[in-house]
Amino acid sequence: MWSDYSDYLYHTLNLNVVDVGHALGKNDAVLGSAVYSGDHIIKSRATVIEDGDTHIYNNIVYPKTGQNLPCLGMDLMCFFEKKVIIVFDFQHPTPHFDWYNPFMTCHLGEMLDNTSKDIRFFEPGNHFSRYIYVRKCTASEVPDHLEYFKKYVDVYKRLLDTTKPTGEDTSVYKEFDKYMLDLDPVGGFMESKFGKEFSHDYVRNFLFSYCDL
Repeated sequence: MWSDYSDYLYHTLNLNVVDVGHALGKNDAVLGSAVYSGDHIIKSRATVIEDGDTHIYNNIVYPKTGQNLPCLGMDLMCFFEKKVIIVFDFQHPTPHFDWYNPFMTCHLGEMLDNTSKDIRFFEPGNHFSRYIYVRKCTASEVPDHLEYFKKYVDVYKRLLDTTKPTGEDTSVYKEFDKYMLDLDPVGGFMESKFGKEFSHDYVRNFLFSYCDL
């Protein structure tokens, strides 16, 4: 369901596969995972969950360090035809850091503070930016948001190409991953699909692996 989104991400950022995995859960629920890397990217870790009408794509792109750049995060979640939540954003690893870039503002200025007011799970200004894109829609409306997603990916690509980060100090992401681990509700959802032991290990050691550094 989200292939147009993920394909554009991988192609634009020139990501290369490092590792892949999968798991089967209750009632034929399927989880697929992959780790990618790039010239200026330490890792991009992607998860796909499919179970009947449920189609979830989650990914965080962690840039190489030394240039004070944000991550690029996305949660693309379809639970059934009439319940789809689309989220993507520039997520800075430093808490409450007012990250600003003129290029981003020039190309995404119309998105500043322009998100749905009825979704309060995310916290603009603390790891999430004021450009966060959060929308509710139906499954048939998913293609309508693709052009916005491409804009965010294009801006991120330009940031990487301009700054060319080369560092690999992953401790930069420790507090960020801990915050996401505490905030993210995926653990309970995954337990219901894949069991407690697998889900705990997956969340700690794959989704937010830097929190224990």
